[in-house]
Amino acid sequence: MEHETVTHTTAERRLARLPSGTDVAVTVHRYDGGAGPTAYVQAAQHGIELNGTAALRRLHRHLLTADLAGTVIAVPVVNSLAFDHGLYVTPQAVDAVNSNCNRVWPGDDAGTLQERIVAQLWELIESTDVVIDLHTGTPDMLEHVRFQPGNRKSRTLAATFGADYLLTDVPSDSETDDSTGDGDDADDDEPYQGKLRTAAARAGIPAIVPELSNSRQIDHDAAHRGVRGLRNVLGELGMLREEPAPTPSQTILRNNGGRIGTDASGLFEPNPEVTVGDRVSAGTELGTVYCPSSFEERQRVTTTDAGVIYSLTRESVVTAGEKVACIAERA
Repeated sequence: MEHETVTHTTAERRLARLPSGTDVAVTVHRYDGGAGPTAYVQAAQHGIELNGTAALRRLHRHLLTADLAGTVIAVPVVNSLAFDHGLYVTPQAVDAVNSNCNRVWPGDDAGTLQERIVAQLWELIESTDVVIDLHTGTPDMLEHVRFQPGNRKSRTLAATFGADYLLTDVPSDSETDDSTGDGDDADDDEPYQGKLRTAAARAGIPAIVPELSNSRQIDHDAAHRGVRGLRNVLGELGMLREEPAPTPSQTILRNNGGRIGTDASGLFEPNPEVTVGDRVSAGTELGTVYCPSSFEERQRVTTTDAGVIYSLTRESVVTAGEKVACIAERA
């Protein structure tokens, strides 16, 4: 590798055109140094997840004066349609079939609007060496980094990012341990179809998904942890002349589909004795759904499996079928 002073350029990439003739575009930052790998980093696939974008602004300031080996490609706002409307996903009026950007990777040039947008972004990604997909969870979520099952390089980079918790999916029967780190895991289970990390795995690209804390508002601490994690990863790859910070003691969790939803609509009052990070047994009460008008108790929400709670909603109004908690088992 050859470390050289960064050359920074930006370009507007047209992704699609709306019925009015307005273009949907993203700003693509490119940081070129000497010979080395190419890392792709993006944020705001979901429009209310702001702290990944804030972390990329901080990384931008650092890279402008850094010596770099290779190239960093950064897209700070992937889903401008959701971002501009203050929504989690793309407005259904624009794409009623595929409103969630992170369910249609690698996209389709002949598909719905969202699929076409993603296909244009995939052209940036498919020839890169590593993918970092920045997300942001609710304030009531354990900050963690998700890695690809069976991919040692993905796991190493996730650990290097520096969060206290790592999360991975339960591998399908077709997945085997990838001792070379080449990313051959198939990730064929239906819940993960269309996610960027799944598409990257199928293309042989190691990917990690940091889930920073606190959606909907800028959290300076979360943004700082995000840029520190990005610098750790670029240092681990040899792209920056920086040694990654020492890896903290980490808990590895395996997502086995432990999504807890509601069977009734109403006001959800969480159990004050349960919080994220708690290890719970099957049947633990997470909260109660009440009718706001009659005060009738409609449902006591309980865990179906034992594990660690890594996400728990504190928002009060819920509809039937809504997710209120996620539980993973220790790996």
